Amino acid sequence: MGKIALIFPGQGSQKVGMGQDICENSETAKQIFEEADAALGYALSELCFHGPEEELRLTANTQPAILTTSIALYAALREKLPLTPDFVAGHSLGEYSALVAAGAMSFRDAVTTVRKRGIYMEEAVPAGVGAMSAIMNLERDKLDEVCRSVSKAGHVVEPANYNSPGQIVISGHAAAVAEAGEQAAEAGARRVIPLSVSGPFHSSLMQPAAERLKAALSHVTVRDASVPVVANVTAEAVSGSAEIVELLVKQVASPVLWEDSVRYMLNQGVTTFVEVGAGSVLTGLVRKVDRKVKAISIQDTQTLEQAIEQLQTLS
Repeated sequence: MGKIALIFPGQGSQKVGMGQDICENSETAKQIFEEADAALGYALSELCFHGPEEELRLTANTQPAILTTSIALYAALREKLPLTPDFVAGHSLGEYSALVAAGAMSFRDAVTTVRKRGIYMEEAVPAGVGAMSAIMNLERDKLDEVCRSVSKAGHVVEPANYNSPGQIVISGHAAAVAEAGEQAAEAGARRVIPLSVSGPFHSSLMQPAAERLKAALSHVTVRDASVPVVANVTAEAVSGSAEIVELLVKQVASPVLWEDSVRYMLNQGVTTFVEVGAGSVLTGLVRKVDRKVKAISIQDTQTLEQAIEQLQTLS
Protein backbone atom coordinates (compact mmCIF):
# COMPACT_ATOMS: atom_id res chain seq x y z
CA MET A 1 0.00 0.00 0.00
CA GLY A 2 1.25 3.46 -0.89
CA LYS A 3 1.62 6.33 1.55
CA ILE A 4 -0.99 9.01 2.26
CA ALA A 5 -0.42 12.76 2.52
CA LEU A 6 -2.95 15.25 3.89
CA ILE A 7 -2.69 18.64 2.19
CA PHE A 8 -4.31 21.91 3.24
CA PRO A 9 -5.24 24.89 1.02
CA GLY A 10 -4.15 28.49 1.36
CA GLN A 11 -5.54 31.89 0.50
CA GLY A 12 -7.68 32.04 -2.64
CA SER A 13 -9.80 28.98 -1.82
CA GLN A 14 -12.22 30.93 0.40
CA LYS A 15 -15.89 31.24 -0.46
CA VAL A 16 -18.99 32.34 1.44
CA GLY A 17 -20.73 29.29 2.91
CA MET A 18 -17.55 27.31 3.56
CA GLY A 19 -17.70 25.13 6.64
CA GLN A 20 -21.44 25.59 7.19
CA ASP A 21 -22.49 22.16 5.95
CA ILE A 22 -19.92 20.26 8.02
CA CYS A 23 -20.88 22.27 11.14
CA GLU A 24 -24.54 21.33 10.68
CA ASN A 25 -23.58 17.65 10.43
CA SER A 26 -20.67 17.29 12.87
CA GLU A 27 -20.60 18.45 16.48
CA THR A 28 -16.80 18.11 16.45
CA ALA A 29 -16.52 20.48 13.47
CA LYS A 30 -18.95 22.90 15.10
CA GLN A 31 -16.76 23.01 18.23
CA ILE A 32 -13.76 24.06 16.10
CA PHE A 33 -15.68 27.08 14.75
CA GLU A 34 -16.88 27.95 18.26
CA GLU A 35 -13.27 27.80 19.50
CA ALA A 36 -12.18 30.11 16.67
CA ASP A 37 -14.91 32.64 17.50
CA ALA A 38 -13.89 32.61 21.17
CA ALA A 39 -10.15 32.87 20.43
CA LEU A 40 -10.52 35.74 17.94
CA GLY A 41 -13.22 37.63 19.81
CA TYR A 42 -15.50 38.00 16.79
CA ALA A 43 -17.93 35.80 14.86
CA LEU A 44 -15.61 34.26 12.26
CA SER A 45 -18.19 31.48 11.78
CA GLU A 46 -20.83 34.02 10.68
CA LEU A 47 -18.36 35.51 8.21
CA CYS A 48 -17.55 32.07 6.74
CA PHE A 49 -21.17 30.95 6.52
CA HIS A 50 -22.90 34.19 5.44
CA GLY A 51 -20.23 36.71 4.37
CA PRO A 52 -20.25 39.43 3.15
CA GLU A 53 -17.69 38.25 0.60
CA GLU A 54 -15.70 41.51 0.60
CA GLU A 55 -15.14 41.09 4.37
CA LEU A 56 -14.18 37.44 3.98
CA ARG A 57 -11.67 38.40 1.26
CA LEU A 58 -9.71 40.67 3.60
CA THR A 59 -6.43 38.86 4.29
CA ALA A 60 -6.75 39.25 8.06
CA ASN A 61 -10.11 37.43 7.89
CA THR A 62 -9.36 35.03 5.04
CA GLN A 63 -6.41 33.41 6.77
CA PRO A 64 -8.18 32.35 10.02
CA ALA A 65 -11.32 31.47 8.01
CA ILE A 66 -9.52 29.01 5.73
CA LEU A 67 -7.54 27.51 8.61
CA THR A 68 -10.71 27.03 10.70
CA THR A 69 -12.63 25.41 7.83
CA SER A 70 -9.72 23.05 7.16
CA ILE A 71 -9.35 22.01 10.79
CA ALA A 72 -13.13 21.58 11.24
CA LEU A 73 -13.14 19.20 8.26
CA TYR A 74 -10.00 17.48 9.54
CA ALA A 75 -11.61 16.99 12.98
CA ALA A 76 -14.72 15.50 11.34
CA LEU A 77 -12.51 13.16 9.29
CA ARG A 78 -10.49 12.04 12.35
CA GLU A 79 -13.69 11.33 14.26
CA LYS A 80 -14.91 8.91 11.59
CA LEU A 81 -11.56 7.56 10.42
CA PRO A 82 -8.62 7.86 12.86
CA LEU A 83 -6.14 8.19 10.01
CA THR A 84 -2.44 8.84 10.63
CA PRO A 85 -0.99 10.25 7.41
CA ASP A 86 2.60 9.66 6.35
CA PHE A 87 3.09 13.35 5.53
CA VAL A 88 1.20 16.62 5.90
CA ALA A 89 1.71 19.81 3.90
CA GLY A 90 -0.11 23.06 3.24
CA HIS A 91 0.11 25.83 0.65
CA SER A 92 1.38 29.02 2.36
CA LEU A 93 -1.23 29.70 5.07
CA GLY A 94 -2.19 26.01 4.76
CA GLU A 95 1.11 25.09 6.41
CA TYR A 96 -0.45 26.18 9.73
CA SER A 97 -3.35 23.74 9.20
CA ALA A 98 -0.75 21.04 8.49
CA LEU A 99 1.07 21.89 11.73
CA VAL A 100 -2.16 21.62 13.73
CA ALA A 101 -2.85 18.23 12.11
CA ALA A 102 0.71 17.14 12.99
CA GLY A 103 0.25 18.18 16.64
CA ALA A 104 2.99 20.84 16.42
CA MET A 105 0.66 23.74 17.23
CA SER A 106 -2.67 24.00 19.04
CA PHE A 107 -5.62 25.12 16.94
CA ARG A 108 -6.16 28.13 19.22
CA ASP A 109 -2.55 29.29 18.78
CA ALA A 110 -2.70 28.70 15.04
CA VAL A 111 -5.92 30.65 14.46
CA THR A 112 -4.75 33.68 16.49
CA THR A 113 -1.32 33.57 14.82
CA VAL A 114 -2.69 33.49 11.26
CA ARG A 115 -5.01 36.38 12.10
CA LYS A 116 -1.90 38.39 13.08
CA ARG A 117 -0.01 37.07 10.05
CA GLY A 118 -2.80 38.37 7.81
CA ILE A 119 -2.68 41.80 9.46
CA TYR A 120 1.13 41.96 9.19
CA MET A 121 1.02 40.99 5.50
CA GLU A 122 -1.69 43.61 4.81
CA GLU A 123 0.35 46.31 6.56
CA ALA A 124 3.80 45.42 5.16
CA VAL A 125 3.25 47.23 1.84
CA PRO A 126 0.83 50.13 1.21
CA ALA A 127 -2.22 49.26 -0.90
CA GLY A 128 -1.56 49.57 -4.63
CA VAL A 129 2.24 49.41 -4.34
CA GLY A 130 2.51 45.64 -4.84
CA ALA A 131 0.96 43.11 -7.21
CA MET A 132 1.00 39.45 -8.21
CA SER A 133 0.43 37.70 -11.55
CA ALA A 134 0.12 34.06 -12.57
CA ILE A 135 2.33 33.12 -15.50
CA MET A 136 1.04 30.15 -17.48
CA ASN A 137 3.18 27.71 -19.45
CA LEU A 138 6.63 29.26 -19.25
CA GLU A 139 9.61 27.20 -18.11
CA ARG A 140 10.83 27.94 -14.61
CA ASP A 141 14.38 28.89 -15.62
CA LYS A 142 13.09 31.32 -18.28
CA LEU A 143 10.75 33.05 -15.82
CA ASP A 144 13.48 33.19 -13.15
CA GLU A 145 15.70 34.93 -15.70
CA VAL A 146 12.91 37.40 -16.65
CA CYS A 147 12.48 38.32 -12.97
CA ARG A 148 16.23 38.78 -12.50
CA SER A 149 16.51 40.99 -15.59
CA VAL A 150 13.57 43.23 -14.57
CA SER A 151 14.40 43.58 -10.87
CA LYS A 152 16.35 46.51 -9.49
CA ALA A 153 16.18 48.62 -6.33
CA GLY A 154 12.63 49.92 -5.84
CA HIS A 155 11.43 47.85 -8.81
CA VAL A 156 11.41 44.28 -7.50
CA VAL A 157 9.71 41.23 -9.01
CA GLU A 158 10.31 37.65 -7.86
CA PRO A 159 8.81 34.17 -8.29
CA ALA A 160 6.37 33.70 -5.40
CA ASN A 161 4.62 30.35 -5.96
CA TYR A 162 5.98 27.47 -8.02
CA ASN A 163 2.55 25.83 -8.09
CA SER A 164 2.73 23.20 -10.83
CA PRO A 165 4.26 22.60 -14.24
CA GLY A 166 2.90 25.50 -16.25
CA GLN A 167 1.78 27.70 -13.35
CA ILE A 168 4.14 30.05 -11.54
CA VAL A 169 3.05 33.19 -9.69
CA ILE A 170 5.28 36.28 -9.59
CA SER A 171 5.14 39.01 -6.95
CA GLY A 172 6.66 42.42 -6.21
CA HIS A 173 6.25 46.11 -7.05
CA ALA A 174 3.23 46.60 -9.32
CA ALA A 175 5.20 48.19 -12.20
CA ALA A 176 7.87 45.47 -12.05
CA VAL A 177 5.26 42.69 -12.03
CA ALA A 178 3.59 44.28 -15.08
CA GLU A 179 6.94 44.59 -16.91
CA ALA A 180 7.90 40.99 -16.08
CA GLY A 181 4.49 39.84 -17.31
CA GLU A 182 5.07 41.54 -20.67
CA GLN A 183 8.54 40.00 -20.96
CA ALA A 184 7.18 36.58 -19.95
CA ALA A 185 4.59 36.81 -22.75
CA GLU A 186 7.34 37.71 -25.22
CA ALA A 187 9.39 34.73 -23.94
CA GLY A 188 6.51 32.37 -24.73
CA ALA A 189 4.13 32.35 -21.75
CA ARG A 190 0.66 31.26 -22.86
CA ARG A 191 -1.16 33.64 -20.51
CA VAL A 192 -0.39 36.28 -17.90
CA ILE A 193 -3.17 36.64 -15.32
CA PRO A 194 -3.05 39.57 -12.84
CA LEU A 195 -4.30 38.31 -9.47
CA SER A 196 -6.81 40.08 -7.25
CA VAL A 197 -4.69 40.25 -4.10
CA SER A 198 -4.00 42.95 -1.57
CA GLY A 199 -0.21 42.70 -1.54
CA PRO A 200 3.00 41.24 -3.04
CA PHE A 201 2.91 38.05 -0.97
CA HIS A 202 5.91 35.69 -0.78
CA SER A 203 8.31 38.32 -2.10
CA SER A 204 11.14 40.11 -0.28
CA LEU A 205 8.77 43.10 0.12
CA MET A 206 7.08 41.02 2.85
CA GLN A 207 10.20 41.07 5.07
CA PRO A 208 8.62 43.58 7.53
CA ALA A 209 5.72 41.12 8.01
CA ALA A 210 8.21 38.27 8.56
CA GLU A 211 9.95 40.24 11.34
CA ARG A 212 6.65 40.95 13.10
CA LEU A 213 5.60 37.31 12.75
CA LYS A 214 8.90 36.19 14.29
CA ALA A 215 8.10 38.27 17.38
CA ALA A 216 4.54 36.88 17.55
CA LEU A 217 5.73 33.27 17.20
CA SER A 218 8.13 33.73 20.14
CA HIS A 219 5.01 33.74 22.38
CA VAL A 220 3.51 30.59 20.82
CA THR A 221 4.18 27.01 21.95
CA VAL A 222 5.44 25.00 18.99
CA ARG A 223 6.15 21.32 19.59
CA ASP A 224 7.95 18.72 17.49
CA ALA A 225 5.59 17.41 14.82
CA SER A 226 4.26 13.85 15.22
CA VAL A 227 4.07 13.50 11.42
CA PRO A 228 6.65 14.91 8.95
CA VAL A 229 5.56 18.32 7.66
CA VAL A 230 6.77 19.18 4.14
CA ALA A 231 7.77 22.84 4.40
CA ASN A 232 7.02 25.40 1.67
CA VAL A 233 10.46 27.00 1.92
CA THR A 234 12.55 23.83 1.49
CA ALA A 235 10.12 21.30 -0.06
CA GLU A 236 11.50 18.79 2.45
CA ALA A 237 10.15 17.17 5.60
CA VAL A 238 10.65 18.91 8.93
CA SER A 239 9.59 17.81 12.41
CA GLY A 240 11.74 19.73 14.93
CA SER A 241 10.03 22.67 16.63
CA ALA A 242 12.91 25.16 16.26
CA GLU A 243 13.19 24.51 12.52
CA ILE A 244 9.40 24.70 12.10
CA VAL A 245 9.38 28.22 13.60
CA GLU A 246 12.38 29.34 11.55
CA LEU A 247 10.73 28.16 8.32
CA LEU A 248 7.36 29.76 9.18
CA VAL A 249 9.13 33.11 9.50
CA LYS A 250 11.10 32.63 6.26
CA GLN A 251 7.97 31.48 4.42
CA VAL A 252 6.31 34.93 4.48
CA ALA A 253 8.96 36.51 2.23
CA SER A 254 10.08 33.38 0.32
CA PRO A 255 8.59 31.50 -2.63
CA VAL A 256 6.20 28.61 -1.99
CA LEU A 257 7.81 25.51 -3.52
CA TRP A 258 4.53 23.64 -3.97
CA GLU A 259 5.40 21.65 -7.11
CA ASP A 260 8.70 20.63 -5.48
CA SER A 261 6.85 19.65 -2.29
CA VAL A 262 4.48 17.39 -4.23
CA ARG A 263 7.40 15.81 -6.09
CA TYR A 264 9.21 15.25 -2.77
CA MET A 265 6.19 13.39 -1.36
CA LEU A 266 5.82 11.35 -4.56
CA ASN A 267 9.50 10.39 -4.30
CA GLN A 268 8.89 9.33 -0.69
CA GLY A 269 6.22 6.87 -1.88
CA VAL A 270 3.01 8.92 -1.47
CA THR A 271 0.32 7.60 -3.80
CA THR A 272 -2.75 9.30 -2.28
CA PHE A 273 -3.16 13.02 -1.57
CA VAL A 274 -6.18 14.13 0.48
CA GLU A 275 -6.95 17.87 0.32
CA VAL A 276 -8.83 18.98 3.44
CA GLY A 277 -10.50 22.40 3.23
CA ALA A 278 -12.49 24.78 1.08
CA GLY A 279 -12.16 24.26 -2.67
CA SER A 280 -10.06 21.78 -4.60
CA VAL A 281 -7.21 23.98 -5.86
CA LEU A 282 -4.45 21.73 -4.51
CA THR A 283 -6.09 18.58 -5.86
CA GLY A 284 -5.86 20.15 -9.32
CA LEU A 285 -2.22 21.19 -8.83
CA VAL A 286 -1.26 17.68 -7.64
CA ARG A 287 -2.82 16.17 -10.76
CA LYS A 288 -0.83 18.58 -12.94
CA VAL A 289 2.35 17.23 -11.34
CA ASP A 290 1.32 13.55 -11.71
CA ARG A 291 -1.90 12.51 -13.46
CA LYS A 292 -1.67 8.93 -12.16
CA VAL A 293 -1.75 9.82 -8.47
CA LYS A 294 -4.94 9.50 -6.41
CA ALA A 295 -6.10 12.99 -5.33
CA ILE A 296 -9.16 13.32 -3.08
CA SER A 297 -10.84 16.55 -1.94
CA ILE A 298 -12.80 16.92 1.33
CA GLN A 299 -14.91 20.10 1.35
CA ASP A 300 -18.21 19.16 3.01
CA THR A 301 -20.19 16.21 4.45
CA GLN A 302 -20.77 14.54 1.09
CA THR A 303 -17.14 14.66 -0.03
CA LEU A 304 -16.08 13.58 3.48
CA GLU A 305 -18.21 10.42 3.24
CA GLN A 306 -16.90 9.71 -0.27
CA ALA A 307 -13.31 10.20 0.87
CA ILE A 308 -13.75 7.86 3.85
CA GLU A 309 -15.07 5.14 1.52
CA GLN A 310 -12.07 5.54 -0.78
CA LEU A 311 -9.56 5.65 2.10
CA GLN A 312 -11.03 2.55 3.73
CA THR A 313 -10.48 0.57 0.54
CA LEU A 314 -6.79 1.56 0.69
CA SER A 315 -6.24 0.30 4.23
